[in-house]
Amino acid sequence: MQITKSVTEGTLTVRIEGRLDTTTAPMLEGELKRSVTDGTERLIFDFEKVEYMSSAGIRVLMAADRVMSRQGEMKLIHVNEDIMEILDMTGLTDFLTIE
Repeated sequence: MQITKSVTEGTLTVRIEGRLDTTTAPMLEGELKRSVTDGTERLIFDFEKVEYMSSAGIRVLMAADRVMSRQGEMKLIHVNEDIMEILDMTGLTDFLTIE
């Protein structure tokens, strides 16, 4: 998995490429702990190049959403059909912002 981050005026955009699974989720979690600061008002996950997401990836998204619900907003963009199906089956589409 490859993670690319950019910060612009309180918005942290995290672009993920590859698989978000048991092996790679801790890497994303660590990046988020280092990058999401008190000044982060928006967290955007770009899922355009995410091939697969396991329950470990879902756990990281849920933890990030809890943090951002206290200090701003979080959304997922460019989610493909396979990942959207996973999000839908787990009920995450009911409370995550997905564009």
